[in-house]
Amino acid sequence: MEKAAGRIGTIIVKKYRTKGNKILILEKKEMKHGNLVFSAGDFLMIKKYQKDFLVYEDYSHKNSLDLLNEHMLEAMVLEANDMPSHIVQMYAHITVKCTLGWEDTFQLVAPCEENIKENKVSVISSLGASVIGLAEGDKVTIGLPGSRIHLTITNVQQAKSKVIPFIPKEELKKLVLKRKHNLLTLNM
Repeated sequence: MEKAAGRIGTIIVKKYRTKGNKILILEKKEMKHGNLVFSAGDFLMIKKYQKDFLVYEDYSHKNSLDLLNEHMLEAMVLEANDMPSHIVQMYAHITVKCTLGWEDTFQLVAPCEENIKENKVSVISSLGASVIGLAEGDKVTIGLPGSRIHLTITNVQQAKSKVIPFIPKEELKKLVLKRKHNLLTLNM
């Protein structure tokens, strides 16, 4: 994928094109940290989910996952103990407010734990992939053309208990080294 990007204040505008220039995706996110922020455990789990769960809801879902993959190339990866509490992480409860006036809270979970009736949203669903790694106050636009929804993350509550997986440094290095280097990323 070819990528062009420009910054206007805190709004990041990116264009993604396939080699044949058949697909053009415009994305606007207002991000507090400039890039997505992940704990090492969340980063590794999401990479595994992306590999293991390859069923797309629609082309918007595929685009959300493609964008998440692109953003993960530039993401900041921190040790779990160094993660700011206002960052959307796995198992966090996230409240979003739509520009249409409604507000909703959901929990971000693994794909096998998704349950819409209990407001548990998969991290690799369109919504989950769009908010993971963002911070409280960040804005995101999701949905299909003609039915786009503009959301602001108004509250992030981390789970009271969270399993922090042990990740061998060598396994994490394999994934992290494929990304662009970032001074805030783990020292590797």
